Amino acid sequence: MGAYLVEDTRKVTTKRLKEMKQHGIKIAMLTSYDFTMAKIVDQAGMDVVLVGDSASNVMAGNLTTLPITLDQMIYHARSVARGVKRAMVVCDMPFGTYQVSREEGIRNACRIMAESGVDAVKLEGGVEIIDTIRGIINAGVPIMGHLGLTPQSVYQFGGYGLRAKEEAEAAKLLNDAKLLEEAGCFSLVVEKIPATLTKRVCEELSIPVIGIGAGISDGQVLVAHDMLGMNVGFKPKFLRQYADLATVITDALGQYITDVKNEEFPNEEESY
Repeated sequence: MGAYLVEDTRKVTTKRLKEMKQHGIKIAMLTSYDFTMAKIVDQAGMDVVLVGDSASNVMAGNLTTLPITLDQMIYHARSVARGVKRAMVVCDMPFGTYQVSREEGIRNACRIMAESGVDAVKLEGGVEIIDTIRGIINAGVPIMGHLGLTPQSVYQFGGYGLRAKEEAEAAKLLNDAKLLEEAGCFSLVVEKIPATLTKRVCEELSIPVIGIGAGISDGQVLVAHDMLGMNVGFKPKFLRQYADLATVITDALGQYITDVKNEEFPNEEESY
């Protein structure tokens, strides 16, 4: 099975994503952190490529997303942007780059856009950072919001459990979602919340809502290394593995080692 047949080959923009929601076309979104992978993901027909701060985990081996720096995110984002032609490229603003002050958030968002070539940034949070979000949008930077389980607040939450189970938190999330839309966010990610709440958010917002571990929504996002089976042992309920690349790669490496040691590689045809 090859790449998904993309009927609309136009560059995916904020306007295009809103059109997709209006016409009931689901949005496919996946992470990428380097040029080679991003090129494959784009050519497969992905609508949105997220340069996630999950690079802190899958690329750098950190336990959380918190340690990754702005310079590191710009490096990954620049690499990804070079490999993508059709998909929208969104870059996470890392922890500490927008929480301190409105001015610092605007400055760092502008840096990401200017130095990486991505199409938009993503921020975690609602009413607490709404002034910063308004400032960044007023500066001309498109923003994708992120509510529910916000990994940059993992220590505050005390883990990666389901969010908005209780009525008060669910009401706050819905209110935050509306605030983000009113502020000008072009879309919203909701992570690890009840499917019934996701349905309500989708119905009450005109902007696209993209879920992860949140049931059916206007679109879905996963971490590439997780859905391709490269992150061995990580199998939460919401994750569907579409391949077992860890086994494929290990088998290939083992064959290469065997061929080298047995002097079967290179052969005469592979030599000059």
